[in-house]
Amino acid sequence: MIFFALRTGVRYGEMCELRWRDVDLKAGRVVIRRSYYRGHVTTPKGGRQREIPLSPKTLDLLRDLRHLKGELVFCKDDGGRHIHRRADVALKRCCRYAGMREIHWHTLRHTFASHLAILGRPLLEIKELCGHRDINSTLRYAHLKPEHLHDAVAVLDGPPPTSRQHSGNGQEK
Repeated sequence: MIFFALRTGVRYGEMCELRWRDVDLKAGRVVIRRSYYRGHVTTPKGGRQREIPLSPKTLDLLRDLRHLKGELVFCKDDGGRHIHRRADVALKRCCRYAGMREIHWHTLRHTFASHLAILGRPLLEIKELCGHRDINSTLRYAHLKPEHLHDAVAVLDGPPPTSRQHSGNGQEK
């Protein structure tokens, strides 16, 4: 679940409600249609479903995870839903075992978006992948690529634009 969250940016409730019929291993994508929140199945937080493409390693993880316990992708041995409180304890235990500070499931979502921003992916892509309703939620990641302002002005040293400019009398300048 940790790897999946880091590679898809899904919310914990979305991951808990992910069903095998929402996973397309051939096309390499999942569709987030619902979420589990406070004991109820709901729509995802943004109020609309979204499609998330899967990296090759994430596809391998899902292929290896494929089970017949039930329709939930991430479930207990009996096919039932994981309890958020127990999943939090398990995540904190993993952090202690790895010698890291304790984190929460939502931290993995932020890490997903932060890594995309650091690697230079456009904010609109991050917005769509995370299912943010408006760009303001995504803008918190804009500062994470340290060289972004340097890159912005560096384009000025490149070749001049190829479009031709015309003077007011119809002649090229």
